[in-house]
Amino acid sequence: MKAAEADDHTGLTLPARVLWLAFALASVGFHLGLVFSGLVPNLVSRPLHMVLVLPWILIWGRTGAALWSGVALTALGGGAALWVAVSHDALGDQYGFLEGPFQVGVAAVLILTVLETARRAIGWPLPTIAALALLYGLFGQHIPGRFGHSGVPLESYLGTLTIAEGGLWGTLTAVSVGVVSIFVIFGAVLNAGEAGEGFMNVATAAAGRLKGGAAKVSLVSSALFGSISGSASANVASTGAITMPAMARLGYPKRIAAAVEAVASSGGQIMPPLMGAGAFVMVELTSTPYTQIIAAAALPALLYFAAVWMGIDGYARRFGLRGLDAADRPAGRDIAVTSAFFLVPFTVLMWGMFGLGVTPQYAASLAIFTGAALLLFGADLRLDPRRAARRVERALFTAARQVALIGSIILCAALVIGVLGITGLGVKLTSLILSASNGLLWPSLLLTALACLVLGMEVPTTAAYVICVSVAGPALIELGMAPLQAHLFVFWYALLSTITPPVCGAVFIAAGMIGENWLRVAGTAMILGLGLYLIPLGMVVSPEILDLADAPGRAALAAAKIAAGLGLISWGLVATRGVALRIGAACLGTAIIFIGIA
Repeated sequence: MKAAEADDHTGLTLPARVLWLAFALASVGFHLGLVFSGLVPNLVSRPLHMVLVLPWILIWGRTGAALWSGVALTALGGGAALWVAVSHDALGDQYGFLEGPFQVGVAAVLILTVLETARRAIGWPLPTIAALALLYGLFGQHIPGRFGHSGVPLESYLGTLTIAEGGLWGTLTAVSVGVVSIFVIFGAVLNAGEAGEGFMNVATAAAGRLKGGAAKVSLVSSALFGSISGSASANVASTGAITMPAMARLGYPKRIAAAVEAVASSGGQIMPPLMGAGAFVMVELTSTPYTQIIAAAALPALLYFAAVWMGIDGYARRFGLRGLDAADRPAGRDIAVTSAFFLVPFTVLMWGMFGLGVTPQYAASLAIFTGAALLLFGADLRLDPRRAARRVERALFTAARQVALIGSIILCAALVIGVLGITGLGVKLTSLILSASNGLLWPSLLLTALACLVLGMEVPTTAAYVICVSVAGPALIELGMAPLQAHLFVFWYALLSTITPPVCGAVFIAAGMIGENWLRVAGTAMILGLGLYLIPLGMVVSPEILDLADAPGRAALAAAKIAAGLGLISWGLVATRGVALRIGAACLGTAIIFIGIA
């Protein structure tokens, strides 16, 4: 995969390039250094994380007024965050209560900077939600009825959000600083070298010769790539640049080519071992070991891709879609060599977590060093210092920018979570869900799914998951769901908007890249991605599927049951003959999924 070879920083002047490269190195070095440096006070590491986030969002690539306003905001917001880090000892004695106008001003600058940084990074929706939450905290005491609150003194309210660990510097930011950033760096290092081409070669060798082979290559490669990218849009843009033209050349209908890529890329975020940023947020929110989360998530993720595979098979029969020609498949040597560029770092990662028993971030750091060493070599196995230097530079730029993007999202979401905790609004919304559903689980699940879909339309998956689970999670748990089960349910449904109209980001990108009407692509994507809608419900009906580590037999039985149901529904949706038989198959498949295991 040569998409990673393109640099978007080559237009910089040499002094600017050196300056940004030094800053990228500082960002990567800081986050890696935290893993090995022992305990660093939270009010030091987390504000410094914000300092390293701001320039990449507010200054990088900006021109004109946006550049100068970005410089001013970076100076103000970065200075305020540095002040918190330098003053952490004294602030710890204030217990979240601001003293004097200066500290109130610092708090206001921090909050406004975070809102504007998130707006420039991902648009208006999430900052708007955060701003409304902040206004509720300030003026909610004037709201009559049970959704008002008793009021919080301004100094205490802003202080909890900005100088204590109840807002900007809380649990979510801890995840961004300590875990997500490390795995983002890991992904950037892999993608800077030959790992992307290795993913594609392995996928092509495994599935290229089969019926509908080009689509299945897209499925496998996107699952592999998506497990480290954590972004459906990035996945579509990278793997799709190779797989969609290949499908088009073989005569695949454009809507199917784009839908396969959109659905496969969306599934990367639920694919262990990394699962994007959401898995690490889940570790903190549920206090569940990372290894237990990926074990619970493994079978549902495999079922998702199995459902897509079955859908591709159906379309391959329907349209006579053939596999790749032998000339288009990689040679055995190329597969062996390029696959090593991701297998070796992944092996080190798994060995660290399961062999050495170290933390995921420590194991990922070891894998990063391994991947960085492999950047010295290419698929030709030659040691090329100049090529290695370009790849290291690309890895540093990519890592720093992606850390900043995720950091800006998480800092903004942290404000929302902070307000929910300070005002008790989260508890009230949970109570509303319980009362609206009359205390019944299934209506609560449907309300939660709808909330995830609506929120996810304009908010990134991780942020949608965090906000939804903060509100709906307690209600689902109170109604009898296990905490991890409830979190996985919400996490899966936070992905709905990637392929579900009216706002379906992965579909928009795939349709634009191949030149097809996005509504046609979305309709096909929803059929291929039916597992995204049904598997979370299957987790509720058959929670045994999440017990792979403790009861593998029952987990496999539950997975087989859901797979059978998905296969029947997929056939009913994709086949063209026998309307009554198709409807019967779809109904039978649905019944099978919703029958629990005794």
